[in-house]
Amino acid sequence: MDYALVKTIHQTAVALSFAGFFARGLASLNGAHWVQGRPAKTLPHIVDSALLLSALTLAWMLRINPVEAPWLMAKIIGLLAYIGLGMLALKPGRPAPLRAAAWLAALATFGWIASVAMTKSPLGFLARFA
Repeated sequence: MDYALVKTIHQTAVALSFAGFFARGLASLNGAHWVQGRPAKTLPHIVDSALLLSALTLAWMLRINPVEAPWLMAKIIGLLAYIGLGMLALKPGRPAPLRAAAWLAALATFGWIASVAMTKSPLGFLARFA
């Protein structure tokens, strides 16, 4: 498979994942019922599976080992934090202020992960302040 195609798939999945999470979080915080529907619960798994598969393919194509590439390990750790924050943000029944704070923190984490990818630095945009 062509590297440029896989990278394009990955970047498209990143954009779709962000847009979907942003929309679901905002709608959930505003009490929209569509976020509990089947499409809103199924489509993110499809997009995120494409995102993960393309990421693994890129790492394999470039022969990058997360243990030897600190920026990639930082992205993986950031991804785990993003998933946890996202679950907290979208979980109905939790207090709205907690969900809103988790949603904002997840969005910030997503931005940091993207900055790590672009800078190839484990600090991402935070490297400016170090």
